[in-house]
Amino acid sequence: MSSQLYTNYFFDEPAFNTHDGGYVPLVVNPAPEKPLTIPPLLKPDKETATDIWYTVTAQAGETQILPGAPTKTWGFSASLLGKTIVYPVGKHIHVTLQNHLPELTTFHWHGLSVSGPYVDGGCHAPVYPGEAKHIDFTLDQPAATTWLHAHPCPSTAEQVWHGLATMVLVTDQHKSALPLPKTYGVDDIPVVLQDRRFHENNQWDYRADYDPDGVQGPTAMINGTVNPVFDVTTQKLRLRLLDGANRREWRLHLSDDLPFTQIAGDSSLLPEPVRLNKLMLTCAERAEIVIDFKDYHDGDVVTMYSDDVPILKFRIHTFKPDNTQLPAHLLTIHAPKVAADTPVRKIVMSGMDESVMLDGKKFNMQRIDATQPMGEAQYWDITNNNSKDGGMVHPFHVHGTQFLVISRNGKAPYPNEHGYKDTVGVNPGETVRILVRFDLPGVYMYHCHIIEHEDGGMMAQIQSYDPSKPMPHYHLMDMDTLMNAFAKERGIKPEELWMAGMDSYAKMNMKM
Repeated sequence: MSSQLYTNYFFDEPAFNTHDGGYVPLVVNPAPEKPLTIPPLLKPDKETATDIWYTVTAQAGETQILPGAPTKTWGFSASLLGKTIVYPVGKHIHVTLQNHLPELTTFHWHGLSVSGPYVDGGCHAPVYPGEAKHIDFTLDQPAATTWLHAHPCPSTAEQVWHGLATMVLVTDQHKSALPLPKTYGVDDIPVVLQDRRFHENNQWDYRADYDPDGVQGPTAMINGTVNPVFDVTTQKLRLRLLDGANRREWRLHLSDDLPFTQIAGDSSLLPEPVRLNKLMLTCAERAEIVIDFKDYHDGDVVTMYSDDVPILKFRIHTFKPDNTQLPAHLLTIHAPKVAADTPVRKIVMSGMDESVMLDGKKFNMQRIDATQPMGEAQYWDITNNNSKDGGMVHPFHVHGTQFLVISRNGKAPYPNEHGYKDTVGVNPGETVRILVRFDLPGVYMYHCHIIEHEDGGMMAQIQSYDPSKPMPHYHLMDMDTLMNAFAKERGIKPEELWMAGMDSYAKMNMKM
C-alpha cells in the first residue's frame, strides 16, 4: 500500500452542493444521542449448496426516530430502510418480492449484474399492492456493497424518501479470505447516510420539502438514527458507506484528522488500498473504509463529520491489539478490450431544476435511446455541460453492469476510482470516460442519481442484446398506465395526481 495520504475531496469545490441556491445546511438536532441502529441480516427462507431463497417485503410502518411521536416510514422487511441482504456469488438466488404498501412500487437492485428490465427492477417492473412477484438470478461479479431501492418513475425520489432503501452485500471467496474486518455488526458496519426534515409531530412531508434539484433536510440520519453513537470494541473498524440521500453530497472526515484507508468503491475492492483523511461521496456512491483506532484508549471518542457537522460518534472501549496488515494488493482488474472500430458513445447531462435532460431529451418510458451488443466493451464519454459557476456535480449511474473509470477530461481518474463502479460523479464542464460492457441482455436505464433529476427526466434507456439472435421485444410500462394506477391507489382522479418530476415535464411543456 502506498504511504501517500490524500487530504482533499478530489471534486471541484465550486460545484459542491454548499453553493446551491437551495442548499439546506446540516445542523445538529437537539434529540439525545442514541446507539447506531445496525440493521439485522435478512434470514433466507431456505438454502442449499446451490440455491438460496429470500422474501423481501415492501411495507409501511412507524419508527421511533425522535422523542415524541413516531415517524410514519416505509422499509424493506422493516419499518424503515431494511434488513441487510447477503447474496453469495455463484449461488442461484430466488427472491419473492411482496408489496404490502398502499401503492405500487418496484425493487431495483442497484449494482447487481442482473437481466433487465424486469429482474433489474426499474420502472418496468411494478409490483402492485397486495401482489407478490418472483425473480431469480445467479451473480457473476466481484464482491461489493450494493443496495436495493424503489424505482417507480416518476415517484422514485418520494419512495426512497419514505425509506425504501437497504444494503445488499455481494460476497465471494476472494474477498472473504482477505484479512479484513468481517464480523457484521461488530467490526463490519453498514452506514447509510441520509438527511431529513421533520415537520409537525415528527412527520416527513415530501411535497413541502420538494426541490427539483433534489430534496434535502437539515437533520443527518445514519441507518435511520439521529445523533448516533457506535461502541467500538475492536482496534480496526470497517465501514460500508452508502450515500443513500436524494441529493446531499457527504464530505466525510474524522476528528483529529485521523486517516483511514479506502479498500473498496461501488462495485468491487480497489486494486490497492488508498489512504485518505477526507472522502466525498455523491448520491448513490459507496465506499468501504477501514479505520485503525490503535492510538485511542477506553473512554475516547472519535467523531465523523460531514463538512463541519458531527454525524456519527465512535465511543472507544478496551480492545485487543490487532497487528494484521491490509494487503498491498486487493484485486486484479481485468479491463475488457475495446475494438479499434468501436465508436465512443457520447452522453450529455444538461440543465438544472426543471430543465434537466439527457442528450437534449427528457426520459420516455417507451423509448429505447441506445443499443449495445452483449459482451462488447465500449467507451462512454459522460459530459456535464453545467457551467462551473453555479453548476453541480451530477452522479451518473448505469443499471445492470459495473464499469471502469478511464479518465477525467483526459487525465487519470481520482485515486480511489480504480475499481469497478456503477456510479460516478461528473464535475461541471467535465467529461468522464468510462468503459462499459453488458454481460446480460435486457433494457437498462442510465441516469443522474440526484433522484429528483432522474424523476425530472435526466434519464435514458439502453438495450443490450445478443447479436446472434433476433432482437427481443420487451413490454415496457407506459406512463399513462402507471399514472392511472397511482391515482386509483390514492383514491383520486388522474388529473389530481402530483408526483415528483411531473412539474419538470409540465414546465418544459413535455409529455412524460
